[in-house]
Amino acid sequence: MTLSDEQLDRYARHIVLKEIGGAGQVRLARATVAVIGAGGIGCPAIQYLAAAGVGRLRVIDDDTVSLSNLQRQILFGTDDLGRPKVEVAGEVVARLNPDAAFEPVGERLTSANAEELIGACDLVLDGCDNFATRLAVADHCTRARIPLVSAALGQFQGQIGTFRGWETDQPCYRCFVGDAFDGDDCDTCAEQGVLGAMAGLIGSWGAMEAVRAIVGFGPDQAGMVHVMDGITPMLRTIRIPKDPGCRTCGSTGS
Repeated sequence: MTLSDEQLDRYARHIVLKEIGGAGQVRLARATVAVIGAGGIGCPAIQYLAAAGVGRLRVIDDDTVSLSNLQRQILFGTDDLGRPKVEVAGEVVARLNPDAAFEPVGERLTSANAEELIGACDLVLDGCDNFATRLAVADHCTRARIPLVSAALGQFQGQIGTFRGWETDQPCYRCFVGDAFDGDDCDTCAEQGVLGAMAGLIGSWGAMEAVRAIVGFGPDQAGMVHVMDGITPMLRTIRIPKDPGCRTCGSTGS
């Protein structure tokens, strides 16, 4: 694949970075990224991935735009109320970058349809708002050997981690959260609140980690979870060990 003169101009600020260069930009152009959730995390991530030149974006979300979304979900405006989020996201991506093919999936992802909806892709960025979906996404990514960037948000805190649990020395998402949680037992932004600007930080960071994983620059972040506290502010990093008893990726797993 050869970049056109227009693409060389569009992505010039990437290409001059020795960590990305022309070869890295071509890898982005060839990549398919599935984004789970067009919410507070997904909104900035979708925009930065499209702007970065990711060749194909598959966005999975069955929700419509509501007034309470607008405080943090920056893809949407007042005129979009009641519209499917994936429909609006597709229009924004088309304006941002004609190079990015957009695949809207207006369905709720479950363990039963994860393989069908995620399909063949190079990376999954999960920014969904419920624990059952997170587990379904993570388990499928491990089985299908798809790198997973998982981003979460609540109140003034955000966290982000990259997982490749099929590798012998790498944990999966279940190694991090375990099996002790009920699939529907998680706090929501509606119950706890969330700082809108924190969604922007974590969504943008998720896009950066997706680009890192596709291009391959910098230290490998797999198996590490970064936690940002917006009140302090403070950032800390936790290295997650592989759980040999994990039912998804451990020696006793399937």
